[in-house]
Amino acid sequence: MKFSSLLTICCLYAIACLGQTAIQVDLKQEKGPLKPIWAWFGYDEPNYTYMKDGRKLLSELAALSPVPVYVRTHNLMNTGDGEAALKWGSTNMYTEDANGNPVYNWRIVDSIFDTYITRKMKPLAQIGFMPEALSTHPTPYRHYWQPGHDYKEICTGWAYPPKDYNKWEELIYQWVKHCVARYGKAEVESWYWELWNEADGYYLMVDDKITTYCKMYDYAAAGVRRALPSARIGGPHATGGAGEFMRRFITHCLKEKNEATGQIGAPIDFLAFHAKGAPVFTENRVRMGMNNQLKDVNRHLKIISSFPELKNIPIIIGESDPEGCAACGMKTDPQNAYRNGTMYSSYTAASIARIIELNDAYGTNIIGAVNWSFEFENQPWFYGFRELATNGVDKPVLNVFRMMGMMSGQRLRISGDLAYDAQTIMANGVRGERTDVNALAAASSKDFSLLLWNYHDDDISTGTSTVDLTIQNIPAKKAVLYHYRIDQEHSNSYEVWKKMGSPAAPTPAQYVTLEKAGQLAMLNAPEKIKITNGVYKLKVNLPGQAVSLIRITYE
Repeated sequence: MKFSSLLTICCLYAIACLGQTAIQVDLKQEKGPLKPIWAWFGYDEPNYTYMKDGRKLLSELAALSPVPVYVRTHNLMNTGDGEAALKWGSTNMYTEDANGNPVYNWRIVDSIFDTYITRKMKPLAQIGFMPEALSTHPTPYRHYWQPGHDYKEICTGWAYPPKDYNKWEELIYQWVKHCVARYGKAEVESWYWELWNEADGYYLMVDDKITTYCKMYDYAAAGVRRALPSARIGGPHATGGAGEFMRRFITHCLKEKNEATGQIGAPIDFLAFHAKGAPVFTENRVRMGMNNQLKDVNRHLKIISSFPELKNIPIIIGESDPEGCAACGMKTDPQNAYRNGTMYSSYTAASIARIIELNDAYGTNIIGAVNWSFEFENQPWFYGFRELATNGVDKPVLNVFRMMGMMSGQRLRISGDLAYDAQTIMANGVRGERTDVNALAAASSKDFSLLLWNYHDDDISTGTSTVDLTIQNIPAKKAVLYHYRIDQEHSNSYEVWKKMGSPAAPTPAQYVTLEKAGQLAMLNAPEKIKITNGVYKLKVNLPGQAVSLIRITYE
């Protein structure tokens, strides 16, 4: 056996044999409101929205959150027949007649937005991509990308700028005007309009990307504001590494000539960027790269906070994920094998908390971190896509969002024997002998909630950490304790499916079992507890890659 392999086995054994971690929470040590930044979701394929499993999943996402859920999707302006495909979608909202006159058709895009609005969800409405009739390079227009192919194959005619900026502005004006007429002024005022996606990368096929993007933004903003002066618009949805692109976009909006109006500056109601991790497959296992995702967040917050004119501007992490390709399954990309099990759950819990921590450090105003995962219709069960559900059955990761949806009130300070924080993870990842056992807590006048996780970058779920939890200054003498859990035995449809023999086509009875296994489960029945002098202590045995929600309610 190679020394490196032996060392790896010894390291994993040490991780599995975990000790105790002490965590203290004081309800009087508040850090500010707990913003539901997790109540944001997104996906590439807009036509899945109104399909069977898409509608089911959207209903579940709407139900898990006490506040309206925002939804972002690509390809809303693409030309086509509405056929759904991986990393593709279309609405055919804009074509031209034989004389080059615009022809508007809102039927498909309306069906998408109607699906959101009837569930009291709200669009993070993406102005993109380029209709075929407006593209400077329309042929070939549609792509037919499949997992395992070169990612650049997706960049066809839709990824080019408009050949006529006046028609581009008029299209956007007509779309927003139509939305106001259909949904009402007050409703559309509550949306966010955004331009494009990752224009610094593959998604905008020009040499001078920043100049072209800013010009497109000027005309897009003019169209949005002409239809609804009170509408909110922003950008640039740059990739995680595109700090200079973000800086130049901000500078343009604040100080440079507006190509559409001739005036100085452009409206900017929020800023958006992306943050992605970088998992690898090594030593026959997945090793996550949360440090990369947090560095992306840190990079952009540092730049945004350097502009005093933008103090408190809303910030949206438009895609906030462990890596970059939701439609790349684990068979073609083995580093994505974390997606079906509890590792995706513990990663999500730990990363959300560290994003909040970085937001505190910079004094910025993150309002949303879009989880870029949805569902893929008519695909193999548990194929390893980055998704919240497979064939209508919820994956473990969806239950993290159910947990967070039960948290509200003032965020509380966490202290104790804690090995990791955002700075430590950015520097070294979670790769030592100790796992990341930590928590996110909040309290309102009638309840306390604590999200607790046991995460490590290495995909190992054996071994247990014992958490000695002390909660102080609970304003009650009697209360009820609820303990929810995601682990190998709870809230885990994937493990149940494997125990069934991994059926390619589950029977109706198996489907019912899987559907139930995908729901959030309790570790124990609710328990009446006594609070002594405002203090309650609890010992929690937390397996590797597991997540718990401790909730205490009182009058």
